[in-house]
Amino acid sequence: MSELPSIAVIGRGLIGSAAARHLANEGLAPALIGPTEPVDKLSHRGVFASHYDEGRITRKNATDRYWAEASVASIKRYAEIEVASGITFFSPVGALTAGAEDGDFLGETRTVAKLLSVSHQDLKGKTLTHTFPDLTLPDGWSALWEPGESGHISPRRLVAAQSKLAEAAGATLLDVAVTGLDETSTGVQVHTGAGVQVFDQVLVAAGGMTDHVLGRPPSYRVCGRTVALFVVSELEATRLAYLPSLVMGTPERHYLLPPIRYPDGKVYMKLGGDPDDILLTSPDEIGDWFRTGGRAEVRDDLGARFRALFPGVTSASVKMDACMTTWTNDLRPEIARLSDRVSVASAGNGAGAKCSDELGRRGAALIANELGKGR
Repeated sequence: MSELPSIAVIGRGLIGSAAARHLANEGLAPALIGPTEPVDKLSHRGVFASHYDEGRITRKNATDRYWAEASVASIKRYAEIEVASGITFFSPVGALTAGAEDGDFLGETRTVAKLLSVSHQDLKGKTLTHTFPDLTLPDGWSALWEPGESGHISPRRLVAAQSKLAEAAGATLLDVAVTGLDETSTGVQVHTGAGVQVFDQVLVAAGGMTDHVLGRPPSYRVCGRTVALFVVSELEATRLAYLPSLVMGTPERHYLLPPIRYPDGKVYMKLGGDPDDILLTSPDEIGDWFRTGGRAEVRDDLGARFRALFPGVTSASVKMDACMTTWTNDLRPEIARLSDRVSVASAGNGAGAKCSDELGRRGAALIANELGKGR
């Protein structure tokens, strides 16, 4: 019996953990390499990632067919991942895509929904107000409502579920940071703080750190983002439990998560959408950004928007947090073979969390197909 090729998946985030699960399910026993979430971000001096959160919107509808198809494929597998891992991460509260009735955002979403036969309800005027009485959208806006198989996921818990299943299927989890790669004729040397390991195949799924790991000039636009988290009381959280996730057709593409309980025990509603980009061009800049905790001026702007959206909702306080998004020039993830031994599956373009299982599967297929193990 021939020995299995050695495979490394670099990046223990949403796409990387998914890729490791799919490779392990093919019997390829990958090593999933990367540090876990730091206990204290303010004092942490190592690698940061963007999945350190409890809420990401998941929905089938999108303005772009590529992302809608990837989301549909991923959402179909949520239940089996939850059941197999014993870790719940999906809250099916529904999702609302809202924008100007005559605008491109809503028009493009309707077009994709029709092409893919995505089930939804078209809400306008009094019907929209009656369905979500606590939500006040701008005049002239309508919405597409997906009441089922959409809502929000916990990216932390999804990563935990993927990692648990990958390990159970034969993957090895290595809690170390990768500092670089050297490809040779006999393998890929993976440099970490714990030394050097050599692998036959490497898949890099390191998000905003991907260019750094590959040792190439910056090819992604890595942007710092600020989110505002509004504390709501237990009573308000119960009253507002009917609210779906919300994506808005503003220039900033604002988005809102309904009440979600966070690890500190409090219930928050989260609002995001930055007016400009904070470009992060190095690991040091990424670390510095996460340690700032975000920008106060963006938090304050989001606070004003929250009050306009929910004039009848009382928030006890608001705090901000820092995140980052990773963008490519064509607004598609980079899923490609870079050489005979190195592949990449990275860059969520602000839409990758919900469909990360499918993006990871496609990344894993690059290696599985090369080795003749793909289905």
